[in-house]
Amino acid sequence: MKKSVFLGALTIAGLAAGAAAAGTLDDVKARGTLNCGVTTGLTGFAVPDANGVWGGFDVGVCRAVAAAVLGDPMAVEFVTTTGQTRFTALASGEIDLLARNTTWTFSRDVDLKFEFVGVNYYDGQGFMVPRDLGVSSAKDLDGATVCIQTGTTTELNLADYFRSNNISYEPVPIETNAEAQQQYLAGACDVYTTDASGLAATRATFEAPGDHVLLPEIVSKEPLGPLVRHGDNEWADVARWTLNALITAEELGVTSANIAELSAGTNNPEINRLLGTEGELGAMLGLDADWAMKAIMAGGNYGELFEKNIGENTPIGLARGLNAMWTEGGLIYSPPFR
Repeated sequence: MKKSVFLGALTIAGLAAGAAAAGTLDDVKARGTLNCGVTTGLTGFAVPDANGVWGGFDVGVCRAVAAAVLGDPMAVEFVTTTGQTRFTALASGEIDLLARNTTWTFSRDVDLKFEFVGVNYYDGQGFMVPRDLGVSSAKDLDGATVCIQTGTTTELNLADYFRSNNISYEPVPIETNAEAQQQYLAGACDVYTTDASGLAATRATFEAPGDHVLLPEIVSKEPLGPLVRHGDNEWADVARWTLNALITAEELGVTSANIAELSAGTNNPEINRLLGTEGELGAMLGLDADWAMKAIMAGGNYGELFEKNIGENTPIGLARGLNAMWTEGGLIYSPPFR
């Protein structure tokens, strides 16, 4: 088993090195579309509407990058990926960017040869159970059947948590969130475990969300964010600073409502640099001067994307928590635009 995992990592690393050599920024410009890897469907984060148009918090990152590079937030080809297929899709060059509730870990960064360009959601693994199961803590789950997506950090964290607490479980392996939801509601497993944000998103789609409980334990750190291949620093910079532009816009009070007015010039030099009315930041990235303005206009700043897709006034109802701006006691923070 160790040998196959090692060879698998070598294969992905080899694919990544080959795909990165071409120059992704030039490829995307020449193609006229961004190929962005997303989930197979997770309410609030990445899901197509009745007309097949993708939307959501993670999708917002894809659209911002497309707007920055191509001037068109709709110039995105969305590629659905599972926990098992996402890394091969990125390494092979099938996608240019993976924006799919993916946890930044040592081995993914180093061994699989990917580069995480930032964190767009600080999360942690949780547990959801039917209310009538009568369980109030994850430590009461000894002997439970647990629906778990394969090929994820969730799978490894689950084994660690149950082992350290000397309790047993029976895994019910699933490939997609939709399959997990179906199995869980059908009673094929007592528990569904994944990132707490994913559990909240899944529960929001149930006919009777109140019949299901998120247990209090958060058993891991799950910094989720977009990633690209190693070896293409130019493209990594574009993805990284597009995400940072959305974050900085919120910090500086630049919104979809006032950006047109602010782009005429302000007395705040950082806003001017961000929006391209001062300095040469766009040229440094190989993009137009107003690249960040276009990215922000695609779906709003970081806070607007959060509130519209997954915030407290949506069915998912997530509080900002750790994902508040650093000025508000959270962890969301961008290096300066200068």
